[in-house]
Parts: sequence; structure tokens; C-alpha cells
Amino acid sequence: MRKFFAYPLTIIYYLFFGLILVIFHPIQWLCFNLFGYHAHKKSVDVLQLCLFQCLRLLGTRFSFHNLPNIPKNTPLIVVANHQSMYDITPMMWKLRKYHPKFISKKELGKGIPSVSYNLRHGGSVLIDRKNPKQSLEAIKEFSHYIEETKRTAIIFPEGTRSKTGKPKSFQKRGLHILLNEIPSAMVVPVSINNSWKMFRHGSFPLGIGNHLIFKFHKPLKNNLYEDKNEFIHELETIITKDIFELNT
Repeated sequence: MRKFFAYPLTIIYYLFFGLILVIFHPIQWLCFNLFGYHAHKKSVDVLQLCLFQCLRLLGTRFSFHNLPNIPKNTPLIVVANHQSMYDITPMMWKLRKYHPKFISKKELGKGIPSVSYNLRHGGSVLIDRKNPKQSLEAIKEFSHYIEETKRTAIIFPEGTRSKTGKPKSFQKRGLHILLNEIPSAMVVPVSINNSWKMFRHGSFPLGIGNHLIFKFHKPLKNNLYEDKNEFIHELETIITKDIFELNT
């Protein structure tokens, strides 16, 4: 029965989702080109709020536990598991005061209204997964940007989304660079649950009535960990221990 209702609700959701992206694309362009970064940032914040509220059309509920309270002049590295594209908007909205930026695949940098523009001009980094050298150099440059501007890098070390919610092993190289190149950062592990259920039937219909849970763990001082491999292992353990069993 739930899947039956998912069809019309998904159509309504996609109509509003697409409309929001189309409307905010020229708004972003005007803000960025006429008024600069901070105006553009405010337009992106409003975009994320609209996308966040749009998800409620699918009966989606959200819980955020232990949101960090860290001085804004401290760079952050947010490390999370990755279950779907719906991991992104809730974190961008809730962490907006920390200026969140992403490490994204280059394919997302073109063709998607609003999203592609923000990735290209908002401070995030686009990497070519087929070119490891370019990827590592881009992440290193991105790390310097985060260290200098005291903003936030969000990374999903699994690399790709888990379609079943089961955590995948961390790919260490990108995270290793962030930890080495942003020594003053606070590192915030995040466990994400249930966003994979949004795509339990694929992209149509979307899952409805899901409860997405974001648990923010205690921030850790990067400069207290000399052995970054050991630190990454600790982060992976912290995150995965609070990921639910499948199908719960």
C-alpha cells in the first residue's frame, strides 16, 4: 500500500524539486556575479532550506542528534557514511553557519541546475575518479582552501553510496590528505541512517514515510592524532557502530 501512494507523491515531489532547482539557478548566478561569495552563500542556504522542506512531501522525517557547537573560526572536517543523495541537503542546511563544502565527482559539475553551479563556484572541489593524480592534487588544494578560510570540508570516505545501508570500507587517501593538510581542524564523525530507503524502489517511485537520522559524534582535535591511519580507523569505528542493522 505504501508503494501505491509513493507513485503520485514522487511525481509531486519531482515537480517541486525541479522547479526549485530551475528558479535558484539564475538567483545564484546573480548573487555570485553581482555581489560575490557571501551573497551567493545566502542564496544557497535558502535553496537548501527549500529542498529540505520539499522532502517532507514524501512524508520524510528528520532527526539530528548532538549537532556540534564549534567556534566559526575553526576549520571542520565532517566525516560520514554515505547512503544516498539525501545525505547532502540535510547536512548542508544544518551546518550552514560553518560553510560546508564537498568533495564531488566531476560529473556533477555540469548539467544539473543550481547544483552544478554551486559545486563549481561555491568552494567545493570536483575530482576525476578515473585520474587519481588529478584527484589527489585537487583534494590537497581544496584542503588548503579549508585551512585558510576556516570553512568545512564534508567527505564520504566510502567513495560511493551504500544502496542497502550496509557500510562500506573507508577509502583512506582523500581523508588522509584532508587530515594532513588541515592540522587545525576539528573532525566531526557523523552516522547517517535510513536515507538509503529513499531509493529502495529505485528513483521511481521514491521511498515515502522514512525517518532520516543524523547522529553527530563528539568533535575530535585533528592535531592530537599523529598517526592518521590509526585516526581514520577510529573514525570509521565511531561512525559504523551507530549505523543500524539492515531493514530496521
